[in-house]
Amino acid sequence: MTARRILAVLACLAVGCEEAPKPIAPVAQSGELVVLTVNGPATYFEDAQGLPSGFEYDLAILFAKELKAKPAFVVIDNPAKIDRQLRAGQAHLAAAALPRHFDFPGGLSWGPSYFTTQHQIVGRVGEPRPKSLKDIADKRIGVIEESVGEYLLSVPSTQELRLERLPPGASTADLLEQIATGRLDYALVESTRFTLARRYFPQIEVAFNVGKPLEYSWLVSTVDRKRILEAAGPFFERIRKDGTLKRLIDRHYGHATHFTALDSGTLLERIGTQLPLLKPHFLEAESASGIDWRLIAAIGYQESHWDAQATSPTGVRGLMMLTEETANRLQIKNRLDPRESIVGGARYFALLKEALSPRIVEPDRTWLALAAYNLGLGHLEDARILAQQSKLNPDKWQDVRQVLPRLSEPESYNTLRHGYARGFEAMQLVDNVRNYYDILARMEQRPGPLPAPEPPHEPAPATQKGRQLSTKGAAPGR
Repeated sequence: MTARRILAVLACLAVGCEEAPKPIAPVAQSGELVVLTVNGPATYFEDAQGLPSGFEYDLAILFAKELKAKPAFVVIDNPAKIDRQLRAGQAHLAAAALPRHFDFPGGLSWGPSYFTTQHQIVGRVGEPRPKSLKDIADKRIGVIEESVGEYLLSVPSTQELRLERLPPGASTADLLEQIATGRLDYALVESTRFTLARRYFPQIEVAFNVGKPLEYSWLVSTVDRKRILEAAGPFFERIRKDGTLKRLIDRHYGHATHFTALDSGTLLERIGTQLPLLKPHFLEAESASGIDWRLIAAIGYQESHWDAQATSPTGVRGLMMLTEETANRLQIKNRLDPRESIVGGARYFALLKEALSPRIVEPDRTWLALAAYNLGLGHLEDARILAQQSKLNPDKWQDVRQVLPRLSEPESYNTLRHGYARGFEAMQLVDNVRNYYDILARMEQRPGPLPAPEPPHEPAPATQKGRQLSTKGAAPGR
């Protein structure tokens, strides 16, 4: 041992140094794939059912299955820590929506690219729109502690810009809030993260793109690097060819892509004016149904924009837009009473979820039940049959979503038990409710877990008998 090494050990003993954690074992030895990620809508988060979700989460789950390993996620609070933890061998890879734009020396390697992102400058609506970085040289431009900030700092032409970095762990939504409140003039964001966060800030828009499109990739540590990289190439190639990657992208980004500033602006205004009066009823409905009150509120907003007197030409009425037959079965005396409508609508939605096949798991169970709220269980069953006939998974919302428009096409609905239906409306309802729920979940934080629902007092909705799904797919609704 050298004199320098001896002095270092003695110094460490004197101050009580902690021993560095040992690197994790290879996948074949431990049976685990350890994945670093960060909390956020594009990576890893808790969904409406309290279950882990996210685009990167779903990809890593599939890859772990490919390796015949158990996935283990390590969620860190700051993307800047990824490099250090990978170098220390504390994970096999990082799946954290990382744009691949510079190389990491010292043994870290990029995996295959799987998704495209674009850096953008965003600012407030209504102000003169800049066309280049030169136009905002004297403005306050925010960046967050991610590779996107490092990217801008590495461009020579940006050295004179007034860049303001938010504290470690800040999100894209935090950055946009700074613009909305006037503390920043512009921000540099990634297009994918902006797509998800813009729903909360309708007053913010894209000004122009910065640089060339970049690709998301996983960052792989030296622990089992050869095996992981050799498996990752064929894995991503396969999920591209069989449509799995496209379906995952649509699942996590599709509903937000079509959401307009007007949609979110109107909801945010009514959260401040109407929601306080209705919230006690939504909370009561949550206790009665076991459904997150914010999801119930999102359904109600989609149906009537929280108008208790709403009435459609077809006879559905009230805040939750219930039919007379449904109201009678749930013993709702007055559909125009907001409390009765909200509690009854929540119980009805819970019964729809209960009526679906037990093979359908969350979050698809919730999204398919939302489609049934619009279409009815019979038409949903027809759509699931069409999905199976098209060699899609009838238990997955994104697969059923693909065939819903065919419910209004004669060549399809003439062959189905329940005939014509406006499937596109059901698609739009599910997309809207998901967006409304995301906004409500951000604006109205839940203090604790969902309560257990009250025992049901009504039978499950009857399901019309129709063509049965084969045993290769899911069983039809009960």
